[in-house]
Amino acid sequence: MATPFFLSKSRFLAGLQCPLRLWYLLYEPALASEPSLFQKALFDTGRRIGELARERYAGGVLIGEDHVHHEDAIRSTEEVLKNSRVPAIYEAAFSFDEVRIRTDILERPTGGSWDLIEVKSGTSVRDENVYDVAVQYYVLVGLGLEIGQAGILCLNRGYLYDGEKLDLEALFTFNDLTEQIVARQSEVTGAIRELKAMLRQEAHPAIEPSRHCHRPYACEFFDHCRKRVPDHWVLQLSGIRQERLDELAIRGILDIQDIPQSVDLSALQARIRGCVVNDAEYLGADLGPTLKQYEYPIHFLDFEAVAPAIPRYANTHPYQIMPFQWSDHILSEGGTLTHKAFLCEEDKDPRIEAARTLLESLREEGTICTYTTFENQVISSLADHLPEYRDQLQALLGRCRDLYAEIRMNYYHPEFHGSFSIKNVLPVLVPSMSYADLSIQEGGQAGLEYLRTIDPETPLEERERIRRALLEYSRQDTLAMVRIREELLKRSKG
Repeated sequence: MATPFFLSKSRFLAGLQCPLRLWYLLYEPALASEPSLFQKALFDTGRRIGELARERYAGGVLIGEDHVHHEDAIRSTEEVLKNSRVPAIYEAAFSFDEVRIRTDILERPTGGSWDLIEVKSGTSVRDENVYDVAVQYYVLVGLGLEIGQAGILCLNRGYLYDGEKLDLEALFTFNDLTEQIVARQSEVTGAIRELKAMLRQEAHPAIEPSRHCHRPYACEFFDHCRKRVPDHWVLQLSGIRQERLDELAIRGILDIQDIPQSVDLSALQARIRGCVVNDAEYLGADLGPTLKQYEYPIHFLDFEAVAPAIPRYANTHPYQIMPFQWSDHILSEGGTLTHKAFLCEEDKDPRIEAARTLLESLREEGTICTYTTFENQVISSLADHLPEYRDQLQALLGRCRDLYAEIRMNYYHPEFHGSFSIKNVLPVLVPSMSYADLSIQEGGQAGLEYLRTIDPETPLEERERIRRALLEYSRQDTLAMVRIREELLKRSKG
């Protein structure tokens, strides 16, 4: 079968992750799932950061043709390359050895060489980023361009925004990866050759779903491939190592219930296997006593937060945690349940108001029940930023108990399917409660909707609808913790 399409930078990286993913991208793209709202937001963030990076290398020329008109973009690039007065080129287009690329930034320093700059929205360089630049280097050098430096421009986590104007020199950090990239050229050459050969085969490669489906990126074909694996898939064994997965795959074992007793598993993995094999829940002897140790009034606390890649308010850095909402269900010793909540409704730094109202609600007594340690991270972040509330906020940490950790240690049900997420646990333990009817159903969506409420272009009626949805979603999270604890106490006869 002749290869109907070219390789590109993104396709090359997809092939490195999983050759089957590349095959589907070229031959069966309709099998892909639609990107989530959160993924789309990440793309938008990446585009905005790319635009700021161009401002950092000001005076350059943008190659405007889109990916559909790659040959036209190449011709435009060739014309700009000839102009020695152009200090930088944005989205330059090249093709070599059936590989097409668009470079984020090509900077022309003094001399005859070019610097290759790939822009990333993270704050550090990951291994897959090195291959991202390495394949571009392969094409450019193959075409005869002299490359001085090649590396990643990422966000500087230590940059503190003054609230007036972004300092683009301080916002970004350049990581020179030239030495690593040169060292990987033979690997890149071999990978390109192997991927092309794979694409010329009559049938797609036989690759079973595994951990690589989500590393380093979530594969858009996972839902399609997931149909081939059993309901209780071995990947649901929490913390299972890749070598153990490989061992099971060689033996043809995909279902947890088919794992022999002789296979060495961790205590939690053995517990999961036992529950699946016996179709029964596991309830540890310590669960009831542990949950009864909570001191009244018990506060069930949940935060919703955003972490903007580009600082929005003064005295914030890239990816600063900004808690815009909290929910607190309060259970008295007599069984009375009350609810308090906070939601910032203005485009302003929400941290001072969030901290002040939170302290008023939590006061100085009672266990603070959370689900995972995210709430601890938010409280610690608030304490670091607000010296006037630091001691009071830090005192809250000593009262926090992680319901997620206690369930993970003392309880399991086969219908959890390896996940202790509250979205998995709640419908199993409390079938009468569900997120299905909520217009907001997960935290990432809540953050995106909040940003819409503070967008002046969002109509007032829509803002009010989102406000109600946010309050309803966060309230559901804390009420879910109340009901989960109740149900676990019943099951443990507590």
